[in-house]
Amino acid sequence: MAGAIIENMSTKKLLLLGFFILIFQVLSIFVGGFIAPSPTNAIHYLATKCVGRQRGNKWHMPWGSNRCQKIHNFDEVLAKTLDANDIVFAVHIPLPSKEMSPWFQFMLVVLQFDIAFKMVNQIEDDVFITIDAGLAYRDDMVSEWTTKFHSVEQRPLRCMFAISKTSENEGRFYDCAPIPLMELGSVAHRYYLLNLRLPVNDSMNVGIGEIKDMRVVGIHQNGGFTKVWISMKTLFSPLIFVATAWYWGRISLMTRQPVLLEKMIFALGLSMTFLNVPVEWLSVGFEWTWMLLFEDVQQGVFYSTLFCFWIIFCGEHLMDQNHRNRLSAYWWQVGLVVFGSFLLLIFDLSERGGHLSNPFHSVWASAFGTNVSITFIIVAGISVCLYFLSLCVMVGRVFRNIGGKIQQLPAMPEARRLHYKGIIFRFKFLMLVTLASAAMTIIFFIITQVCEGHWHWGEYTLQVHSAFLTGIYGMWNLYVFTIIFLYAPSHKHERAKTGDDTLGTLESLETQMTIYTHFEQGPTEAYRITGKVAQE
Repeated sequence: MAGAIIENMSTKKLLLLGFFILIFQVLSIFVGGFIAPSPTNAIHYLATKCVGRQRGNKWHMPWGSNRCQKIHNFDEVLAKTLDANDIVFAVHIPLPSKEMSPWFQFMLVVLQFDIAFKMVNQIEDDVFITIDAGLAYRDDMVSEWTTKFHSVEQRPLRCMFAISKTSENEGRFYDCAPIPLMELGSVAHRYYLLNLRLPVNDSMNVGIGEIKDMRVVGIHQNGGFTKVWISMKTLFSPLIFVATAWYWGRISLMTRQPVLLEKMIFALGLSMTFLNVPVEWLSVGFEWTWMLLFEDVQQGVFYSTLFCFWIIFCGEHLMDQNHRNRLSAYWWQVGLVVFGSFLLLIFDLSERGGHLSNPFHSVWASAFGTNVSITFIIVAGISVCLYFLSLCVMVGRVFRNIGGKIQQLPAMPEARRLHYKGIIFRFKFLMLVTLASAAMTIIFFIITQVCEGHWHWGEYTLQVHSAFLTGIYGMWNLYVFTIIFLYAPSHKHERAKTGDDTLGTLESLETQMTIYTHFEQGPTEAYRITGKVAQE
């Protein structure tokens, strides 16, 4: 019997393979849950209000030997003699006695304003706040600060006042939404200094209320999680690469040209290999600010290829011989994937691509950019929904066709009936593994959204978010490896004859039929029994 390995593998061996895959899946979750720390860490800072009458390249330090002249609150006599343009909000990242590290990979900065309610100075609707932002760095505590970026940005100020706006409630604070300020794609230096001004004139920063304080949240990836993540990529990268090369080698040994499904499996292996490339090792030693954008492209290539594989995998087990093995037969499903991926790529290039030259850049800063971005995301979401609807319909049709073949089994000879039952079982097994993988991704995502960041089990702490990331990453690697292995061509072209002449005759006939179908019309025998025209 010729065909794919999944058609030649016994049920016992298939279950044994599934058992080992399950063990590796549990290990992936275990590594993230009990070994890796939380993926990210958020540090809260209270910006120091400094007197900054001088403009130019002067940097204001909130503490240390060269600290600035501070203002504790705006009710001081000194503060009342200053213009709003003379106030600089200074934040040193990280906190005293701490250091940043390249293992942190990225840094996000989010602002939170404390704005008091005043009857004569209320926050206007749909108001934008203008921020003159500067970022500097140094690698020791005695060197001068080196300017890294400077930009004047606008952000929408969205605040709510839950109680009635009366004079009795003056002094109470608005509830303001956090404002994303900066995204740095590489943390290559030990110390960073952030200086922020809120320039005021007749048309700038008017109607933003009475700001009392500015709070800053710095978010970065934990160095311990980065090491675990890179280690996993280093482990899976050669595994998938070797498996993909082995698979294509088996395909190349055949006397016919590869069919569409075999090409898609090869493309799936290549996309997983591309995702697994551990370039993070180099980003630790080099200041590569494009790493976040590159990681998004890696994930986009993999998921786009995976979606195309799913639709072709189902379609090749559904269509008849005339429509099979042609990419044009799936033009609108594949078109939806490509179109949605293209929109998300354009959005990512406009957002994170802009961060390469200006980390303070944001497409959400203007009403036009916000509307365009939301439109892109909604249209991409509609494309994905239409794709999954088409996929569900196709999966249902495949299983209905399999049900029709099962009804024909009683009329077949016993040997042939057992043979077909085995192939149908293995095909269903692989389809269920696919559905289980997608379901686990959704379930894990929901758990991370509704649960705390960690669970305590006695003396042990389970990091839920880390377990989700490493578990899903390991699961998709194991899924691709399983597809590559089970659908590689088998070299079992002949079966040993048994003492039963009838069984030998049936096996001989089955071998001839399989070889003919395999080399002339399609890659595997499973195609013929799941909705194809059987050639008897």
